[in-house]
Amino acid sequence: MSLSIDLWQANQDLAIASLEGAFVRGIADGTLPRSKFAYYVGQDAFFLEAFARAYSLAAAKAPDWSGFEAFHTLANGVLEELQLHQRYAAKWDVDLTQVEPGAATRRYTDFLSATAWSQEIGLTAIAMSPCMRLYAFLGQELARGGIPDHPYADWIRTYSSADFEPLAQTLEGLADRYGTLTPVAQSTYRYAMLCERDFFEAAWNV
Repeated sequence: MSLSIDLWQANQDLAIASLEGAFVRGIADGTLPRSKFAYYVGQDAFFLEAFARAYSLAAAKAPDWSGFEAFHTLANGVLEELQLHQRYAAKWDVDLTQVEPGAATRRYTDFLSATAWSQEIGLTAIAMSPCMRLYAFLGQELARGGIPDHPYADWIRTYSSADFEPLAQTLEGLADRYGTLTPVAQSTYRYAMLCERDFFEAAWNV
């Protein structure tokens, strides 16, 4: 069993908590209030900018060229995801230039930035993996039986797509390659999963 699989399986309780939370269930059946999704779009755009920077920092620390290229490829994937958010923002009347990060968003981005700046790249990849794997999991679970026809179909389509899963696998491969399964790695992964759950809950509770 690889490090990334071991960490993911050890945190299934938090993955299920996100899947069964009110925000994701609202996306699943299309009943999520517009205002809550609009808030999420702004917060997620802020988060993704920090995520892209963490990828770039990891690339700079990569001990080999293949690692450097892989992290930069992942950063480019985030830039494409941000373009999707810009389309969401236009559709949902969100001014991304005026977004103020909420407490849950700031807690998550501060954690990622501190890890990327101060730790070796294995731990950075471990800290970032929950986001990618969880979104792939959520997208695939929500797409079972087909993509629904409602306002959040594009969200489900994006994260269940054949294009997104390889990105999650690439990041997990980097975690496996550079990381070590230690208590710090375990606590780092779980903290990121907790941040993911809290991020969705904050959007629901706004």
